[in-house]
Amino acid sequence: MDLVGLPEGVLDEADGVFIFRNKNTTLGFVRFNNIGEVEYIFVNPFFRKKKIAINLLKLVRKKTQKKIVFQKPISPLGSKLLKSIEEWN
Repeated sequence: MDLVGLPEGVLDEADGVFIFRNKNTTLGFVRFNNIGEVEYIFVNPFFRKKKIAINLLKLVRKKTQKKIVFQKPISPLGSKLLKSIEEWN
């Protein structure tokens, strides 16, 4: 999947983790399991509002072929993010 509209960076994948980084820092990452549960998602505060979280979640959805659910507890920002993906999740 192409990461659309994102700052320049590299996507790495390990067991249950997608990491999006540039040459200086981690821009964001998501840890998930194979039933589509997101255990943790983080976007560097300097790179928020650049669709990094949405693109990472789309990668999880494509990889697991499952509806994305966040493990509890869900932060207020996490709840807002989950609500924003309702249309395609």
